[in-house]
Amino acid sequence: MQKFFSVADVDDLAQVVDDALALKKSPYDSKDLGKNRTLGLVFLNPSLRTRMSTQKAAMNLGMNVMVMNMDKDGWALETQDGVVMDGTTVEHIREAAAVMGEYCDILGLRSFPSLKDKEADYTEDLFNKFVKFCAVPVISLESATRHPLQSLTDLITITEHKQVKKPKVVLAWAPHVKALPQAVPNSFSEWMCKAQEQGLVDFTIAHPMGYELSEEFTKGANISDNLEESLQGADFVYVKNWSSFAEYGEVYPVAQNWMMDNEKLKLTNDAKVMHCLPVRRDLELSSEILDGPNSLVIKEASNRVWAAQVVLKRMLEKLN
Repeated sequence: MQKFFSVADVDDLAQVVDDALALKKSPYDSKDLGKNRTLGLVFLNPSLRTRMSTQKAAMNLGMNVMVMNMDKDGWALETQDGVVMDGTTVEHIREAAAVMGEYCDILGLRSFPSLKDKEADYTEDLFNKFVKFCAVPVISLESATRHPLQSLTDLITITEHKQVKKPKVVLAWAPHVKALPQAVPNSFSEWMCKAQEQGLVDFTIAHPMGYELSEEFTKGANISDNLEESLQGADFVYVKNWSSFAEYGEVYPVAQNWMMDNEKLKLTNDAKVMHCLPVRRDLELSSEILDGPNSLVIKEASNRVWAAQVVLKRMLEKLN
């Protein structure tokens, strides 16, 4: 595995989940695989779970880890070619990524979208140039359009906790106080649609009108603007807010109550409730669910380690 950016980078979906769960049972069986190898984690935006879980996964494999907070400690990066750098940018991504590749065997990059220019965000220019110039394997730690480590984690968590062979999984839009990217719901949809193709889940997306995701990520999903109908018989409910894709970054007022609570939970098949975190209590998701027996958010966050570790392991096996 040279790059981990989307579900397209995984050929064997069920197998990678099984491998991750095997690592969970025996975290240190491959602790010599990463000996004298270095993982560099490059953050242009804040991180808690991604940062700590990926560091933990690397250490389980015997790797050294270096963390670079570009938004605080690094130079302002220029990504465009053919420009005279007489403005606020100090270093070009050509040099910055290349140098990081000299120091590290594997690199991870995290960068959020602007939510102002859809075309610029969805071309993934920053991530693609980083991959091009660093010349080592690269893991997306979240980009403008996707969050693949989170989505792999979510599939691992669903597989681990499912009570039926083919559970019904619902991605449910939730309210928020500001515009959020589509990266997590895009990625979750992409992975669940692939899992549905392989007979692993039944997948539904529920959102108010105006909050449709790009069709690139939702092919094969059942899509509805009726939350209550969508929740009928659900085994897992994945709660997440996102802003409009069509009217990029816009937030429309929603009259109905879209926050998941115990009353809505009664419509489901006693569903387990998931969220990628951080979560705004009693806005996106009710405290009664978060503190109740149906919440998987902590176990889901814990599984971030095994998602990162299985990806790193595959990259190291190719390097060694």
